[in-house]
Amino acid sequence: MSFQSDDYTIAKNDLLEKIKLQEINLPLKNSACSSQLFLHPQPTNKVCIFFHGFTAAPYQFKPLAEVLFNCGYNVLIPLLPGHGIAGNWNSRNPPPLPTQPEPYQDFAHRWLQIAQNFGDQVIIGGLSGGGALAAWLALEYAQEIHKVLLFSPYLSSSNNILDLFVQILPFYISWGHRNNSPNFGYQGFRMPGLEVFADLGQYVLKQAQNRKLPSMFIISSESDKSIDSKELVSLFESSLMYQQKSWFFYFDKFFQVPHTMMTKAEGNRYQDLLITIVKAYIESDVSWRDLLRIGDLILEGKRFEVAIKELKLLNRVSPDLAVLLAVINKEVLV
Repeated sequence: MSFQSDDYTIAKNDLLEKIKLQEINLPLKNSACSSQLFLHPQPTNKVCIFFHGFTAAPYQFKPLAEVLFNCGYNVLIPLLPGHGIAGNWNSRNPPPLPTQPEPYQDFAHRWLQIAQNFGDQVIIGGLSGGGALAAWLALEYAQEIHKVLLFSPYLSSSNNILDLFVQILPFYISWGHRNNSPNFGYQGFRMPGLEVFADLGQYVLKQAQNRKLPSMFIISSESDKSIDSKELVSLFESSLMYQQKSWFFYFDKFFQVPHTMMTKAEGNRYQDLLITIVKAYIESDVSWRDLLRIGDLILEGKRFEVAIKELKLLNRVSPDLAVLLAVINKEVLV
């Protein structure tokens, strides 16, 4: 732990006050856009940082953060640069989203340094564009990160035509009426703002082929048509070459989990299932091969408890892993 108890309390209070003043001065679009900082009175073993999605805000990770906080983790969900700012934003006056990667990269690194003051082991994660940013941070600072959670990371669009537009046209895109989204974040953006994350994603995909990443868990959904699932598999396979404790999971179409998968408010009726799966990964210490071996024994008819005992993994897996194995696509296990 970087700090003793007294130093921790000072650092905690300083951070809370600093973020409060920064966001008052923006000002924020609404309270859902404020950074969410879940900090215990005493230092914790693990601390999590989560980066929300493009044009969204920290509210996306609040349900997960509340559960992890109650499990003893410190959790930081900072507001991304240029996001959540009050204003009359439209095509003539677009929101002030960065169009270069440096503001995001500096921001992510700064929050990694902040997190190191609040826990021994740092777990990072992100949704969509925030997932691309988390993947970049994991690649560049692998030795400082314990585990990575990537929720439908936006590495590029699944639509080649959209990718072309993102690269060459400064169009303003309106989300329009989205049934799966509360009106918390921005309702539109200019294409160059999205291109930043596609560039980060492509950089990660290329570099991950030859560089070791921390243990990562990639979670996606068959119902999500906004990302290229083949690229997620490619990133997972690259990670496995150097890190055997990476996992991969996708929700079957049956669950109809949308790209905005973190909350019930944004369309995921199985929010609690997602949180349980995340806990299974965070609180387990087994390789992908071990996970498949457990699954094989379960397919043979053995109970989860019997399988992990037989494989001598009793003290290395979370009880929540039984839930993940119950809903994972059986083709993965076979």
